[in-house]
Amino acid sequence: MDLKLFFTPVSDELVSCTNDRNSFLNNIAVYHETLPNYKEADIALVGVSEWKEENDTLTQIAPDKVREKLYHLKKGFGTYNIVDLGNLKRGVDVADTNTRLQEVCQNLLENNTLPVIIGGTHDMDYAQYKAYEDMNKLITFLNVDAFLDMENDGELPENQKHIQKVLLHEPNYLFSYSHLAYQSYLINRESIDTLEKLYFDAYRIGSLRDRIPDMEPVIRDADMLSFDITAIRSSDAPGTARAQPFGLTGEEACQICWYAGLNEKLSSIGFYEYAPQLDDDRYKTASVISTMVWYFIEGFYHRKQEQNFKSNDYMKYVVSLNGDPDILLFYKSKLSEKWWMEIPHPSENEKYIRNSIVPCSYTDYETATKGELPERYITTLNKLL
Repeated sequence: MDLKLFFTPVSDELVSCTNDRNSFLNNIAVYHETLPNYKEADIALVGVSEWKEENDTLTQIAPDKVREKLYHLKKGFGTYNIVDLGNLKRGVDVADTNTRLQEVCQNLLENNTLPVIIGGTHDMDYAQYKAYEDMNKLITFLNVDAFLDMENDGELPENQKHIQKVLLHEPNYLFSYSHLAYQSYLINRESIDTLEKLYFDAYRIGSLRDRIPDMEPVIRDADMLSFDITAIRSSDAPGTARAQPFGLTGEEACQICWYAGLNEKLSSIGFYEYAPQLDDDRYKTASVISTMVWYFIEGFYHRKQEQNFKSNDYMKYVVSLNGDPDILLFYKSKLSEKWWMEIPHPSENEKYIRNSIVPCSYTDYETATKGELPERYITTLNKLL
């Protein structure tokens, strides 16, 4: 596949926006005249200028408004191997644009290049999800949004029912779905009940306020992250169609992105629903999104390659229980002090093996030492059955 056919190069104005050699711009490879070597890159920025209305010119430039802010930020930790592929060309209709995004993400994933999608409506994360379809593994989907977007009303726009499409997609390769920062007064209780019946997790904004670190194991378990800017309160991010007065702060959103960057499983991330025409005159929302992208990349370059649980970098803890199971196994990294818990997988299907050792917290270990099964163990086991 020649990705050059799918993208519009970054404009001259943006490529020359700063001469600072320490800027983000001057430490990445940008598609300006020649498409950079994305196959050898760690991360690829993918702008999506998809829109619903022909005259919606400002939404078309959403990725470039984020670039204006991102390019001026200072380079972070590590040696960058990042490419900016420019903006995805619009297809003949929205479905064609989604197909293009799916094919681009699939190509990047096959080359172990992590796509960072910037722009577009939230339903485009369905294309992000479908990029995993041929990878022969079960994945965990993490969504951050004030809404659940699980409506069945056919007259509603796609960005209000895309999660329903993910849950019903065939073939099914969704192992787990987690939702952060929903607002109870904006959603139907039936949607929460549906997620609970499937042993999926949903955390309302009030339950994670001031305890974002407790969400770290949830974030660390994700293969892909979809972030709707609507989850951030309107005083920090006004530039979105369904902006809410309450929600995550910009700092909390950046902390989630930092944890996501650290997650070695996570292989794609998307930032959706930015509408520059609704932003303030200084494009505050674009600044918030660019900083979120920066923190994600900072986390990525702090990854410690912590997946070999048999190495000497881990301490193994065996907790005896009175019942079934009679023991629980925990692993603690000597490098990061993070915890994992092993879940016996009853299926011999190899697709389940990668999900049998799950991120957990020290609290889960403490619960086990008291003779109780951690809730994380029970829900994960039910997904494996």
